Formats: sequence, structure tokens, C-alpha cells
Amino acid sequence: MLGLPLEKMDDYRFMDNFPGANHFGVWPLAMAAQSCFGRDEWPENVPEPTATIEFELADAAAVEAAVQEMKESGQEFVHEARVEPWGQTVARFMSPEGVLVGLSYAPWLHD
Repeated sequence: MLGLPLEKMDDYRFMDNFPGANHFGVWPLAMAAQSCFGRDEWPENVPEPTATIEFELADAAAVEAAVQEMKESGQEFVHEARVEPWGQTVARFMSPEGVLVGLSYAPWLHD
């Protein structure tokens, strides 16, 4: 629909070197649920996200530090920092607007 030259990996469609963002991806809810909760269905006790966004940090230690700082300020996380099977360090929380927000370090996006 957007006319972007998206690559496909399973049900995930993406584009690297997306101007201004480094990476753009279309992530099905089942994949988000699998990554966050280890199952294909989003749990009923957690509102389904309206969108997702991830903020890329300098390194894995920065993700850990951000989680600690935000927890000290009362932020609850869907899951704290962990390394995904594809090598990305990420922690995720839900914003008040229902956006699934990731704090991320993907080594391949860094020089």
C-alpha cells in the first residue's frame, strides 16, 4: 500500500536504510505476541497495541540503564531487556496511548 520496496522474511516485511529511521518494519500482532510473551496470541489481560515503535540506543548497556531508570520512575514493562534470537537487545512497555514501545539495540544498525 505504501509503495515501499519491502523485503519479506516469513510474515515480517521490512526495509533497512529507511531514510530518517534506519529500519522500517511491518510486524504482525502474532509475531509481537511471540516476541513479548512466547505465544502467538496476544494475552487478553494486556490491551492490544495500536502501533509499535522502537527507539535505538547506543548499546545493550544503554538499554539496561534505560530500563532501570524508567522502572525507578514507576514504568512497568511488558518484558525487561533481553536478547532476541536474532541478536537484538530489547525491552518493551505499553504507552498510555496503547503503543508498544521498544528500547532497542540492534548491532547491525550500528557502524
